[in-house]
Amino acid sequence: MRPSRRALLTAATAAAVPATPTATAAQRPRRLRTGFERLAHDGYTLLDGQKVGIVTNPTGITRDVRHIVDVMHADTRVDLRAVFGPEHGFRGTAQAGGSEGRYDDPATGLPVYDTYLKSGRPLADIFTASGVDTVVFDIQDVGARFYTYIWTLYDCMEAARLAGKRFVVLDRPNPVTGRAALGPVLHKEFATFVGRQPISQAHGMTVAELARLFNEEFLTDPVPLETVPMSGWKRSDFHDASGLPWVPPSPNMPTPETALVYSGTCLFEGTNLSEGRGTTRPFELLGAEGVDRRWAAAANELALPGVRFREAYFAPTFSKFQGRTIGGVQIHVHDRDVFDPVRTGIALLVTARKVWSGFAWRPDHWIDKLTGSARVRTMIDAGADTDEVVAGGQDELAAFRRTRRKYLLYR
Repeated sequence: MRPSRRALLTAATAAAVPATPTATAAQRPRRLRTGFERLAHDGYTLLDGQKVGIVTNPTGITRDVRHIVDVMHADTRVDLRAVFGPEHGFRGTAQAGGSEGRYDDPATGLPVYDTYLKSGRPLADIFTASGVDTVVFDIQDVGARFYTYIWTLYDCMEAARLAGKRFVVLDRPNPVTGRAALGPVLHKEFATFVGRQPISQAHGMTVAELARLFNEEFLTDPVPLETVPMSGWKRSDFHDASGLPWVPPSPNMPTPETALVYSGTCLFEGTNLSEGRGTTRPFELLGAEGVDRRWAAAANELALPGVRFREAYFAPTFSKFQGRTIGGVQIHVHDRDVFDPVRTGIALLVTARKVWSGFAWRPDHWIDKLTGSARVRTMIDAGADTDEVVAGGQDELAAFRRTRRKYLLYR
């Protein structure tokens, strides 16, 4: 009997497509569990009998993109009483340097308090007025000292101690890995809300690790602190290894690729060049009126590891040069394993000053607040090259790395 047409097609397909091998245990993707996932899996026992308030924003989500405030509010095992919003607000609607103020959340009816630019006793009074016993923190960080959520963490820890509250940190991945600390260390006389304490520009830590460091090294008196670590995270993991959805932690942090370059290119906030705000690629596009192809050429001549630069022209829709077409560069990271964002940011400052006569620092010396001292600015002004600027402060960086090592939760 002749085989049917379906049988022939099935046999042909089987021959053309090799069988998929069964994945071994070592090959299967690791299942990462965030601090919140582990807390919930344990039935919220860490919060038993506590009136709970949570410091969070749009990044406080579950794997199926429900917000943890909605999840906890609906669960009878948690007595959730209040939400505390950081810069940009609990629901993330405010631009840089803004917040959402005090309101009641329409979805849950919970009171939402504004923590932005509040610290010490005024913030402790907010915790007291909220009636909570335990303050929980769950916000996605991006690994840079000047990203303000880690200083919201610090300020809230200090205020919780003043108010006599417990403090619990639910951990999330550092999206640009936790492999190394890079860049200048803050000098205390330059402390602001973009850097309260002497840590490096790219800290290579998670928020739970930072909380441990803050508590032991920087707070005058430690707060009663508990951390809920992740499981399944490795220090070498970038965000895409986590399997977690990416929610922009702030309006100008749209992708994990933005986070990858941010700890270097945010330094352009301290100059008269655009850092790409008002474009679809903030911190990846940099430029100004009068900048041309010479900048990309000068940057590419340095052969920086893992990155190339493209001559680019763009018109920001807000912020610097709003509505005007400007020239500059776009950063293209082609090997993130060897890419150094801080060296790259400094190299771009050095080459921009070299090729564009209009280069200037912001008159308020904001660059010093971002780098943590006057060293980077004064060295560049004195004509130092990239290697010389990067070499400055290495003793301070080595000392921070030794301190940092004591508080790492993941090996």
